[in-house]
Amino acid sequence: MAAVPPVCDFGWPAPAFHLPATDGKSYALDDLKGARGTVVVFMCNHCPYVLAVLDRIIRDARDLRARGVGFVAISSNDATTYPADSAENMRIMAENHDFPFPYLYDEDQSVARAFGAQCTPDFFGFNADLALQYRGRLDASRASAGPAELPRDLFEAMRQVAETGRGPTDQIASMGCSIKWKAA
Repeated sequence: MAAVPPVCDFGWPAPAFHLPATDGKSYALDDLKGARGTVVVFMCNHCPYVLAVLDRIIRDARDLRARGVGFVAISSNDATTYPADSAENMRIMAENHDFPFPYLYDEDQSVARAFGAQCTPDFFGFNADLALQYRGRLDASRASAGPAELPRDLFEAMRQVAETGRGPTDQIASMGCSIKWKAA
């Protein structure tokens, strides 16, 4: 089921976290933040919205890192119901695609809840002070990749954040598969 997150709550502070990654290490937000900003994206292995633009997520992560913006991906889906999103399958995906960012597993879903994550992909762009400045889409792609020349919404927003500390006032929400929450 498709989900759309709310618009950016400018200045909202990034919740702290400490999670295991596909590389066998564990990371805290402070370990991953960039000098000029940080992107936290909630994604997963099976979502067609993520898979359609995975190469663009990787491209933007590399390009943003070169501008001093940290980048981290978190999977919070219930891997019991969605085995493709298991920690082992995350590791395989990260290796196969040579992720230039840590891919973290939020098994108890507490980090997704703290962020208010709604869908995959759900992008949170923070400034150097870890204050939210962007909660929008990667580009205009949906469950299939749009043309290669689409404007790079996330990249351009985070370039602005890196340069000014502020995100654009006009943002278009991401759209994707809903987070697969565990049964209560």
